[in-house]
Amino acid sequence: MSAPSGRAVRPTPARVKEALFSILGNRIDGARVLDLFAGSGALGFEALSRGAAHVTFVESHRRTAAGLAQTAVRLGLAECCTVIAAPAERTPLRPGERYDLVFADPPYAQPYPAGLFGRLRECGALDRESLVIYEHSSSAAAPDDARFTVVRTARYGAVALSFLQAAA
Repeated sequence: MSAPSGRAVRPTPARVKEALFSILGNRIDGARVLDLFAGSGALGFEALSRGAAHVTFVESHRRTAAGLAQTAVRLGLAECCTVIAAPAERTPLRPGERYDLVFADPPYAQPYPAGLFGRLRECGALDRESLVIYEHSSSAAAPDDARFTVVRTARYGAVALSFLQAAA
C-alpha cells in the first residue's frame, strides 16, 4: 500500500488485525465501513478483501490520503472507496450516511474521541446496530462513555481493541 514512512503512519500489528477480523467474522459481508485515522488503510482494505461493500477512509495527512487513493486505484477498488483528506474530528458527513463498522485508531497520545463518536451517532452515521472498533493502548482502560456500551475488549500486548455499540 502506498503510504509515507515515518510517524505519520502507525499500522495495526498483523496479529491484531488477524484477531480483529476473526472476531468480526461474517459481519464484514456487505458492510459499509468508516476507517477513521486511516493511516495506511490496512484495516479498510482488509475489510474490502473480506466482502465489505464500501469503505470511507478519513486521514488528515494529505500525502497519506493521496497514497490511499492511489492504492485503491491500483487494486481496482476505487469504485468502492471514498478517501477524505481531513482530520477525523472534522469529517464531513452526508445526511443519511450510515456505517455498519467504524475503525478508529487515533494516536495513542490523543484522548478517547468522545465528541467525534457522539457526533457520528447524533447525525445517524451510527445506530444501535453499528459497531465501533476503537484501538488504544492496552495500558489505558476501555472507554467510559454513557452514549456507548463496551461490548468487548481484547488485549494484544501493547494494543487493545474496544468494541462499542450505541447505548439505548
